[in-house]
Amino acid sequence: MEFGVGYFPTHDGIGPGALARLVEGRGQDAVFFAEHTHIPASRESPYPGGGPLPRKYWHCYDLFVALTAAACATTRLRVGSGICLVVERDPIVTAKEVASVDHLSGGRLEFGVGAGWNREEMRHHGTDPRTRMALLAERVQAMKELWTAEEASYHGKYVSFDRVWSYPKPVQRPHPPVLVGGDGPTVFDRVLGFGDGWLPNYRGEHTVARVRELRDRAGRHVEVQMISVPADARVLATLHDAGVRRATHWLPSGPRSAVERGLDRWESAIADFTGA
Repeated sequence: MEFGVGYFPTHDGIGPGALARLVEGRGQDAVFFAEHTHIPASRESPYPGGGPLPRKYWHCYDLFVALTAAACATTRLRVGSGICLVVERDPIVTAKEVASVDHLSGGRLEFGVGAGWNREEMRHHGTDPRTRMALLAERVQAMKELWTAEEASYHGKYVSFDRVWSYPKPVQRPHPPVLVGGDGPTVFDRVLGFGDGWLPNYRGEHTVARVRELRDRAGRHVEVQMISVPADARVLATLHDAGVRRATHWLPSGPRSAVERGLDRWESAIADFTGA
């Protein structure tokens, strides 16, 4: 099993490039950055974690700027979106950004996608929350056409374009892995419909049990990565036994000293699990 870290790349914390160098130097396999374009000040949508929304949610760098900084600062570390809010992004522009980062990194991008939870944020981007999942599917499918076809066309209910050229193409073939976030009742439809794997938040034994459920439904092995994993060797052992490919732990956003303390705790749990 591989190990990674997640991070909200805030402008007042350690920068994404410095963070990526740090975690690569300490043996992590991947870094995933969160995304929010903004947070509506009305705060109508409740924070899924409960309580007040942490300020890091509205202090992040742009996702693809942060990913570029991380990719340019490292040589082997996988860099990923955890997650990219595709329903808030133009698919042609986003396809170009994904391909550009993958090209510049030598094929190290992992593309975590989802619809998000903040309904006011979606509406500010012109997205109707009631149709967000159908929109997500079409935008991902359209991006796949842009990544793989020399002359791409796509026609759906929400996305439509005729005969376009879009370069560079991604280094990874046919494209960077599309990891579908979320753990709601219909998430497997999306994973099996347009994903290359599942990237849920760890929410205890329930999430682990659903790994087998997903593979039973698919009738084949489906890659699963788990994010929001606690620094706990017992949890890591459970994920390993379930065939999870990579466990990813959120680090605190802030100065290098705070990040290093969080990384120390994560590494200690990994060492307890591996016996190293």
